Amino acid sequence: MGRRLLVIALLVLLAFAAVVSGAVWYMTGVPGTSHRGPPPPLTAEEQALVPLLRRHIEATASREHNVAHYDELEKSARYIEAALASYGYTVNRQTFDADDYVSDTRTVRNIEVVIEPRDPGPATETLVVGAHYDSAIGAPGANDNGSGVAAVIELARLLGDLEGKSPRRIRLVLFVNEEMPYFRTQEMGSLQYAAALAARNERVVAMYSLETIGYYASEPGSQRYPFPFALLFPDRGDFLAFVGMLDARPLLRASIRSFRSHTKFPTIGGVAPAFIPGIDFSDHWAFAQHGFPAIMLTDTAPYRYPHYHTFRDTPDKVDAEKLARVVKGVERMIRDMAS
Repeated sequence: MGRRLLVIALLVLLAFAAVVSGAVWYMTGVPGTSHRGPPPPLTAEEQALVPLLRRHIEATASREHNVAHYDELEKSARYIEAALASYGYTVNRQTFDADDYVSDTRTVRNIEVVIEPRDPGPATETLVVGAHYDSAIGAPGANDNGSGVAAVIELARLLGDLEGKSPRRIRLVLFVNEEMPYFRTQEMGSLQYAAALAARNERVVAMYSLETIGYYASEPGSQRYPFPFALLFPDRGDFLAFVGMLDARPLLRASIRSFRSHTKFPTIGGVAPAFIPGIDFSDHWAFAQHGFPAIMLTDTAPYRYPHYHTFRDTPDKVDAEKLARVVKGVERMIRDMAS
């Protein structure tokens, strides 16, 4: 009898271990191989990107800019619009009112440019590439999220040759009001934008949120994680993370496979339930609310960046050379996904 109970206990333990292993593989198993070792020299295109990215970050994220600092928010918005227009785009605005929680409401806007496909129609599939351009209270927001804003502006330039050529539409969007107190409210810019796409039944097959992507550190212990991911991933914060909720697994796997196949830059990736802290902390959350596949590309923000949501989040903290590598990698990935 004792032996039988022991055998049963071992079988239960093995079954539990198999379930746990399967769940871990499901969440963190991604295709391709992350780059290891020293990076290659910057290409000529990456070198040309560096000063452009720096200029965009300095222009849009040198001072706190949000509804509480409305004039600075407007300056950032106008710069974004002018930069996109200078690349030959018609700039679209989605305006709405947001409470400033002091004395009034303010008119704010999402900013969009569109690369139309070869044969646009009701069945056309859409990719959305976006980043929020507001900063957190008390922060200039150079990395969070001037780095993402600069990336979207330059991706608009780099991908412009796809106009009228790819089978999928590409929407490049700068969202307002991602930060508190608007996150997960009806005044969140990306939630307004996703709702508009859903209302017209647009077939969004991928949304990429570029969120705090400009800080990298190679020192041991420079990277932290929510439990239990520290048991699985490296403790050096030198990688770009592809992150999504469970439903986004097919998109995440296809995206990281593409990025890794083209770009020699360290990456990790995985999906997890939304209750894991940080998994849904960006604009991809808003798209998931409408059933659109959506993931975040990030340097992991508070799990790595020591200046997160502080007055020290200034342009000099962003590694523009590594950001240029990331932007070129994202460009190649978007080209793959657009085709």
